[in-house]
Amino acid sequence: MDRRPLVAGNWKMYKTSGEAAVLVQKLEDYASGWRDIDVVVCPPFVDLKAVSTVIELDEVRIALGAQNVYWEEEGAFTGEVAPRMLVELGVTYCIVGHSERREYFGETDAGVNKKVHALLAHDITPIMCCGESLETREAGDTDAFVREQVRKGLDGITAEQAGRIVIAYEPIWAIGTGRTPTPEMANDVCRSIRATVGAMFGQPAAIQTRILYGGSVKAENARVFFGEPDIDGALVGGASLDPEGFSRIAEAAIG
Repeated sequence: MDRRPLVAGNWKMYKTSGEAAVLVQKLEDYASGWRDIDVVVCPPFVDLKAVSTVIELDEVRIALGAQNVYWEEEGAFTGEVAPRMLVELGVTYCIVGHSERREYFGETDAGVNKKVHALLAHDITPIMCCGESLETREAGDTDAFVREQVRKGLDGITAEQAGRIVIAYEPIWAIGTGRTPTPEMANDVCRSIRATVGAMFGQPAAIQTRILYGGSVKAENARVFFGEPDIDGALVGGASLDPEGFSRIAEAAIG
């Protein structure tokens, strides 16, 4: 089975609503060339409505993603956002378990798993992040650490659901640092992730699951990562804020 490439832009805590609308309008200039690929932008919560409006009005070839979600339907959870609120804004993807959420806000594998279940219940595709620290990498524990994150994050879902999930491998030591693993190193971990999905849910689910690489992905290095057999696209950070550079990454994923 040929997996459809996916490139997702994580805008992190950048861009006001007005700036976000301008950015996605600029992306429209490049979107006509994005064929046979899924492209997703993930703005901050406060920008989702503005970006959604541009996408709907201009029929931009881009899907809308969120950067986080809470697992409850509603309630007294000040500052949180429920899956059904995202659905109403046209959100079809959502990042969960990003290393910055884990490091700065205490998110755990158990919480990530609850978010995965909540998103699937609302037909939102989770982009579930995993990845090791430099200390873990240097200790030779990358494979075991990442496999455990995947097992815990996907616990309790069905094989059909597993095939719909997107997993993003982001080595923490490469995020925003300019340092990157070699394409072969990244692919080794992505292959291990796919094997973990296969062991949990069967080979068909493993073949269907899209696995992205993230961590200082730029237009200049994207193509070499996308040439690896188990890397199906990228979760892009800072480079996603540059329309031309992000477009070049998307085009590199097309082949």
